[in-house]
Amino acid sequence: MSDEVAPGHVRLRLDLSYDGTGFHGWAKQAGGRRTVQGEIEDALRTVTRSRETYELTVAGRTDAGVHARGQVAHVDLPEGVWREHHEKLLKRLAGRLPKDVRVWALREAPSGFNARFSAVWRRYAYRVTDNPGGVDPLLRGHVLWHDWPLDVDAMNEAARALLGEHDFAAYCKKREGATTIRTLQELSLVRGDDGIITATVRADAFCHNMVRSLIGALLFVGDGHRGPEWPGKVLAAGVRDSAVHVVRPHGLTLEEVGYPADELLAARNKEARNKRSLPSAGCC
Repeated sequence: MSDEVAPGHVRLRLDLSYDGTGFHGWAKQAGGRRTVQGEIEDALRTVTRSRETYELTVAGRTDAGVHARGQVAHVDLPEGVWREHHEKLLKRLAGRLPKDVRVWALREAPSGFNARFSAVWRRYAYRVTDNPGGVDPLLRGHVLWHDWPLDVDAMNEAARALLGEHDFAAYCKKREGATTIRTLQELSLVRGDDGIITATVRADAFCHNMVRSLIGALLFVGDGHRGPEWPGKVLAAGVRDSAVHVVRPHGLTLEEVGYPADELLAARNKEARNKRSLPSAGCC
């Protein structure tokens, strides 16, 4: 797969956010289900008065119900379309898009930029409260209610054993031909003054259900059902554990995507496409 833009086209970077409640995830689906990608591509086609649908490539394909504050995508437009519409395109998209998705910035991307393969990390936040009274009604679409008291210190102790490069097969829904090796760069939890616990999860990439499975394991530690050593043992075992629950999606938000300096984009794209394996422990 090449990052060369087709002749006569220009690549644009889009920075966007959305409330995932009313979407069946990011990616277009058969059957007419409402998706973020579908809404933006439809709006882009309408405001540019184009017959063609210009396909978006995204940094992280979020699941149904997952939100995004700092999502990034790219699209390749014909140069003539970009020249004609670039001055008013952002405002026209704001007028055409539904209120639960916004494009905040739209600009020409540097050479070699790919929203997916250029990224060096993605940062998510998962928000949960153990307030006996439940979730603030104004936050109910973005915060999970856990009806057991949670020990944040125990959860952070458990999280430390998961950091680094590992095969996260025990915390992922496997996909044919895809690796489950990832580098978990940050996993930490903080209880705010409002009692809401925010878990920050940052990695070079995530496999399917990885964040929500990690949070499910940490919640089991936080409420005392398992000891702090348990999530690390599950990771080392390398197989799904029936006690690891995939928590509900509405507490999860993609907060930010990180990219290298422009001159490093090409090298990062190549690196990200290489299928990884862990160093061998020895032969035989």
